[in-house]
Parts: sequence; structure tokens; C-alpha cells
Amino acid sequence: MADRYLSFTATAPGRFLTRRLGLPQPAALRRWSPEYPDLDGGLLHLTAGPSTLDLAPVLARTGPGTLSPDPVAAVVLDATGVRDVDTLAEVHAALHPVVRSVAASGRVVVLGAPLDPDDHHQSAVQQALEGFTRSLGKEIGRGRTVNLVRLTDAAAAESTLRFLLSPKSAYVSGQVIGVGAGPVAEGPADPHRPLAGRTALVTGAARGIGEAVAETLARDGARVVVLDVPRAEEDAHRVAERLGGTALALDITAADAGERIAAALPAGLDVLIHNAGVTRDRRLVNMPADRWSSVLDVNLASVLRTTDALLAEGALRPGGRIVATASIAGLAGNAGQTNYGASKAGVAGLVRALAPRALAEHGVTVNAVAPGFIETRMTAAVPLFIREAGRRMNSLAQGGLPVDVAETTAWLAHPASGAVNGQVVRVCGQSLLGA
Repeated sequence: MADRYLSFTATAPGRFLTRRLGLPQPAALRRWSPEYPDLDGGLLHLTAGPSTLDLAPVLARTGPGTLSPDPVAAVVLDATGVRDVDTLAEVHAALHPVVRSVAASGRVVVLGAPLDPDDHHQSAVQQALEGFTRSLGKEIGRGRTVNLVRLTDAAAAESTLRFLLSPKSAYVSGQVIGVGAGPVAEGPADPHRPLAGRTALVTGAARGIGEAVAETLARDGARVVVLDVPRAEEDAHRVAERLGGTALALDITAADAGERIAAALPAGLDVLIHNAGVTRDRRLVNMPADRWSSVLDVNLASVLRTTDALLAEGALRPGGRIVATASIAGLAGNAGQTNYGASKAGVAGLVRALAPRALAEHGVTVNAVAPGFIETRMTAAVPLFIREAGRRMNSLAQGGLPVDVAETTAWLAHPASGAVNGQVVRVCGQSLLGA
């Protein structure tokens, strides 16, 4: 369903009226397309505190085009050397003069260091960067985003910086992303098709967000397996045929779903996307047991069983990626969704606990995306005022699109994203709900 308020505010009368009334003024977001692969303008590299990072080579490869600051499409502030309150002041000194000059739909990325448990001053000021970036994200406006990346190795963060400094991250703001140190994968032979030669399976892919994820992974070169329930088999075949992939009709809640997936893919799997999910909303006092159990079985139990089975079968090849779908409902809670919120919080718990073990034992990373209000057929059926609240209650003052979740998933699935592990990344335009 079209966002008529967003269209209205793009007109001169709309801008005038909303400004006079103090109403949200969303800016149309610039998303990736073949015609618009990069941000318009250059990149400004700033530093607060002493830094040992060699960022110049990485930024030359990942930035919006040039290292010229005019016009400013993106700002990268290296604050990894901030260790006390005095050097924290350099963050203000660096960004205060330039924030206003960042172009519409531009990017601000702050680089921080992991918290040092042996230095409470360093931990305090590095933690302060989270409050700073989230607050700046809520005030910067004009479709611009602000994110914090914690890192120790610039090269390991290349795929992350490439994503955050591109139109692909249009609906990702206010996030804190940890990037580990570890071996850096060689760049793909074709940077425009980084998943070439890889097989990706997407559950719940016959429509909606799952279909967008399958399309984006196929665009990036993956051979996509479109999995959905038997009653959606016709739609799954339609999507698979369009993408040059294959369809797999399977109830993901079946006890042997993992074994059946492994049998259908004897050569193995490189990317596993847990997207299938259902809602059965009702307040807890009115929720019968079957509405609780059906949501938990699809959204959480099937993810646990299938992941365990595929790892045990060795179906995920070394260098593989698992990306599960959480939700801000699981991070912030939502009235009428105790079942859904529990299931999606459970996904976040699965990711954080499994990630280090899966990487150590199988060479596979485990991450999650947590969508906010995304414009789908399901949200189009939400009552008008609730739908409008969902759209406006984020820093970008609009709903996201399925492609926003898909682009974030594709970044986590990238061969060079091996240093990103155990992360739950919200795709919510920096929702005003939750942390």
C-alpha cells in the first residue's frame, strides 16, 4: 500500500503544512538500483583520539566514490582511540562542524573499539559512543543514517563498511555492529556477484520478505532454493523459475525437515536463511494454547531443529552463513504478541549462543536481522491509525520495504562478512521502541 503521507510531504504544500504543524517530515530514501549503485558525493574521513587503524585503503574501496568531501555523501569518524572523557570531546569537535553538510540520504559511520574490561575509563567513553550515535541518528533527519561499528581490524570490516556506506543500508540506522578480527576472505572474482557458485536456501520464500531475500541473493549470484509450505508450492515454483533456482515444498515444522533439506541438497549448502514465520496475535488473557504453540513451533522450534540437523549432517559447507529473522517485537515487546515476541527473542538468543560454537566447529557464521515496520501485504491489512503509527515511529518516519531486509541479509551472507558473527541487526529505520 502506498504511503500517501510520504508522497504528500514531498510536495511544496506538504512541506509547508507539516513544518508549521510540527509533524514528521520523512524524506524519500535513496535505495540501491543498477542505475544508482553508490551515494552521490564524496567521503569525509575524520579522527577523534589517536588511532592505529589503516583505513585509507579500505575506504578507497568501499566509500561512495571519492575521498573528496564536496559534496559530503558520507562521514566516517574513527573514534577507536577514544579512551577518556577529554578525547571523547574530540568526537563533538570533529562532527559538529560537518553534520549539517551531509547530503540527504547520506551516511555517518562512527568507528569504535571493543570495550576494555581492564580499563573502566575506556569502557565508559566507548559505551558513550552508543548513546551518541543513537541520539544523532534520531535528530539528523533528511533520510540520513548513523551507525556505530566496533572493530579492531579495518580489513575485516570492509564488507560492513561497504554496506553501511551504500544505498543498500537505507533503512538501517542507530545500530551497533561488532566486527571481529579473524582471517579476511579473498574478494569475489566478480564484486557485483559475490555469491556466484554458492547455494542459498531461503525458507518462507514464496512471497513477501522471503521472496525479496531470494531475489537479492540471486542478483548477487547465488543459486537459490525457494522453500515454502506445500500449499504455497505453486508460488514457490513461480519465484524459483523467475530466479533460475529450484523450489522445495516442505513443512519446516516437520521433525525431519533438516534431514529432508540435506537430502535434497547432496552437494551441500552455503547460505541458510531462516525467514519463515507466522503471527497469531491475541492478548495473553485471550490466547488459547494452540495460538501460542503454533507460533513458537514455526518461528523458533523449527529454526532450532533445522539448524541443529543441518550442522550435524555437515550440510553447511565451511565459510557458510546462517541468517535468521528476529523482530523488534522480540527486542522491545509488542502488545498482543507475547507468543510472537517470545519466538523472536528466542531467535536472538539462539544467534548469540550458537555463533561462536558454529564458527569454531563448522566455520559457519550465525547472525540475525530484526525487521521493524516493513511494508508488506500483512502490514497493509493493519488498521489505518496503527499502520500510520508504525510508519512514523522511527527516525526515518516511514516504513521499510522488503528489499531493506533483503539487502541486510545479503550483506551478512557475503563471503567477506566472516568477521561479523553473533550480531542481531535491526532493520527498522531506528525504531523509537526498544534500545
